[in-house]
Amino acid sequence: MDFILLALVLMLCLISLVVLTSASVSIASDPYYYAKKQLLWFVLGIIGLALVVWIDYHQFRDVQWYLYGLNLLLLAMVLFAGHEAKGAQRWINLGPFLFQPSEFSKLILIITLACFLENRKLERWQDFLWPLGYVLLPILLILKQPDLGTALVLLAILWGMLFFAGANIRILLGGTLAGLVLAVGLLYCHFHYGLPIPLKDYQLRRLVVFLDPYNDGQGGTGAGYHIIQSQIAIGSGGWWGVGYCQGSQVQLNFLPEHHTDFIFSLIGEELGFLRSAMILLLYFLIIYRMLQISSEARDPLGSLLVGGVVSMLAFHVMVNVGMTMGVMPVVGIPLPFLSYGGSSILTNMMALGLVLNVYMRRKKILF
Repeated sequence: MDFILLALVLMLCLISLVVLTSASVSIASDPYYYAKKQLLWFVLGIIGLALVVWIDYHQFRDVQWYLYGLNLLLLAMVLFAGHEAKGAQRWINLGPFLFQPSEFSKLILIITLACFLENRKLERWQDFLWPLGYVLLPILLILKQPDLGTALVLLAILWGMLFFAGANIRILLGGTLAGLVLAVGLLYCHFHYGLPIPLKDYQLRRLVVFLDPYNDGQGGTGAGYHIIQSQIAIGSGGWWGVGYCQGSQVQLNFLPEHHTDFIFSLIGEELGFLRSAMILLLYFLIIYRMLQISSEARDPLGSLLVGGVVSMLAFHVMVNVGMTMGVMPVVGIPLPFLSYGGSSILTNMMALGLVLNVYMRRKKILF
């Protein structure tokens, strides 16, 4: 067991419980409401981690298509029998809690795509069509919910795993650049010429409003309101923060979703720049350690599995922290191991189990 990596993640989990206690003060009668629920999810996550570690990751080859089919089935079930909240239909009601299949879709995609790419050559542009089509089906189902943030995470996982699979870097970078140019062009044509795009209006506004949040940030309903309040919170924190449970943006509820997507804004306001930087350092050390494990894996499958987890976590951290500071679009991506959310915690802990699984089996048996 890689106890260094495990200890780094558990440090983030402890920080999450402390920060969520502050977040609960202004939005719940019990100041420990979210912290207690988060602790329960951490315990369940550790159980899930143990189960994933126990299974030899080579056995995933035998069930990859069953897992892929299960993923599509769960995502389709959401569209027909899902629970709707805040204008989105992303959950399945299981009685005591809500289950979000799109979160587990990330983990399933990492496992199945690693098996899919294990023995494939990615040298010509035609070789990239099969992996792209493989990921396109779950992405379309997730966009239908609608959940743009998770769809972008799946694209990030695909890009990262193609890189770890040894794809032709020129084609990979060229395709990425072409995709970005196409996306920007479609947005420009939509806002200037009315070109229809299969996304909700609020999603389209959030994709561009970070360029000028004050253009649509008044009254608490504009698309730029979240960014403005988040920037105020982080900026007012200074070097050391305004004090635990003392943040005006958080405690007076000027900052929406400060226990989920905007938890880093709470950290910036109440704990300050230096402590925020220490948390980002923890993420850096976690990702760096995972990259080392990927390089030490005994076979390409293990390297791809860890590479997929690295791609997912790195994208989550980059976009979440970026959107709280106003340099990335607001797409509703939680901060791993810190943001409140049961499905997210379970997915991330099981993804950590996948990395530890590869680490434990990194040496070949010689007899």
